[in-house]
Amino acid sequence: MPISGLNHAVLFVSDLERSVAFYREVMGFRRLPGGFAGAAFLQAPDSANDHDLGLFQSPRPGPRGPKGQVGLYHLAWEVRTLSDLAEMHTRLATADALTGASNHGSTKALYAHDPDGIEFEVCWLVPDNFVADELKPGTPPTRPLNIPAEIERYGADTPTGTRTDQRLWEQVFGPGWAKQ
Repeated sequence: MPISGLNHAVLFVSDLERSVAFYREVMGFRRLPGGFAGAAFLQAPDSANDHDLGLFQSPRPGPRGPKGQVGLYHLAWEVRTLSDLAEMHTRLATADALTGASNHGSTKALYAHDPDGIEFEVCWLVPDNFVADELKPGTPPTRPLNIPAEIERYGADTPTGTRTDQRLWEQVFGPGWAKQ
């Protein structure tokens, strides 16, 4: 029985209401009714999932360990269009949460952190029919992200790639890649 995807994330936070405010105001999540004391459940704006993010008040809300310590590095949230990615860039920069922006070929990514320093990514996936072209041999795996140039290439409202065709990676990496 294979895994088909990540359904939701749950984070311990040092200040529950501050984190709820960040994820609502900056990221656009909705707080769901119900739950229990010391926890909040949120839903992404276009999601029909029962919850996409759980926030739990940490029983030990001290400082985070040093970067690179064993544990979660980051989560990746997906947006529907490049115009959504551009809007998120503005929102994260305004909140002083944006830490980077990269073109990884098959994904266009923003990197940021929440009020506790928990890192996350916001990405737009290149549609499947363009991925092989984006990942040609010799193309650097990471380069600077230029959102206006990506919008010019793909269009502001082109939907994110859904990655439903697993044969795509055989085209990119060659036959038998999954057995390595």
